Amino acid sequence: MAAARLNRWLPVVLWAALIFTFSSIPSLGTGLGTWDLVLRKLGHAAEFAVLGALLYRALRREPIAILLGSAYAVTDEVHQAFVSGRHGSPVDWLIDTLGVVAGVLVCSRWLASRA
Repeated sequence: MAAARLNRWLPVVLWAALIFTFSSIPSLGTGLGTWDLVLRKLGHAAEFAVLGALLYRALRREPIAILLGSAYAVTDEVHQAFVSGRHGSPVDWLIDTLGVVAGVLVCSRWLASRA
């Protein structure tokens, strides 16, 4: 029982820690102008899509996985507000949450197709 719980939740915790680590890096600009912005937003959506998929894998409940992923996105934006060269943004929270939703939906459909 404990091993199964660890197997479900350890990837979630490790991925959340990775997101926290990336959010701690000041000024991630690449100097690519508009492409820099687009790539960073896609990166945010992708990293939160993985979090959403991992949360769904752990919980097997779409609404709760989305809620927890979105809540973590809020904490990520608050964290970034305290990092030099970064800022928290409601738009970024929305992008992160859309990533969570995408990850949850893809994972839930994929797991359902395997059942």
